[in-house]
Amino acid sequence: MVRCMRRPSAKWLWLLPPFLFGAAYFDQVNGFVGGPEARRASVGLAPNPATTSEPVVQVYAARAVRWRGYFGVHTWVAVKQRDADQFTIYEVNGWRLRRTGSAVSIDHRAPDARWFGNRPELLADKRGAGVDVLIARIEAAVASYPYADTYRVWPGPNSNTFVAHLLRAAPELRTDLPPTAIGKDYLGPAFVAWSPSGTGAQVNVLGVLGVLAGLEEGIEVNVLGLTFGVDPMDLSVKLPMAGNLGWPSGAAVAAE
Repeated sequence: MVRCMRRPSAKWLWLLPPFLFGAAYFDQVNGFVGGPEARRASVGLAPNPATTSEPVVQVYAARAVRWRGYFGVHTWVAVKQRDADQFTIYEVNGWRLRRTGSAVSIDHRAPDARWFGNRPELLADKRGAGVDVLIARIEAAVASYPYADTYRVWPGPNSNTFVAHLLRAAPELRTDLPPTAIGKDYLGPAFVAWSPSGTGAQVNVLGVLGVLAGLEEGIEVNVLGLTFGVDPMDLSVKLPMAGNLGWPSGAAVAAE
């Protein structure tokens, strides 16, 4: 008697994309970096403040901690005043809210340090003339952040909501936050705002449904906090988990 082999079931195929994306980012998310010092080490994307007199503003993103890193990134803004000997880092952390009552963190760690082992990506870098004014506006935006007493991983407000708030105060940076920056589209009760890059506008309902169009961002659709889009300027598509796929131009360094 000839036995007929059963065809393999396709019901588990939906697990393949998350597995592939997880494998691609495994070295970042779990940080194949030895020791606590190495997991916070600078990766060489920031200038040495001891030898750089001009003012600097940089924007960074790195995969979030543990399982969250498969879905999203953590972002922060680093500034260095003219002639200052250190950077000031502005970011939002959920654990800081639980400990201090405010999610806003201001410290002087290395701006390009690994985020719990995950290598950061430089999203924007602007230096020189006119940056002093940008820093002043960013500092004012930090003070006016309306959700310092609230933190939600999804759909926001979170670290990416905070950075988007700061970027709207400094549109000269023209920063295109990645589609994996979940929470960047959370607008609270406002529903309408400029895009974080300042080159377009967006409409969004509590971070779970909306659209965005801008010269830097291209066209994005937000569904349940996940971003889908296309960026004609960079010839790339934007997808949840994967981020930008294509030929992104990278951060433009405007050192004047």
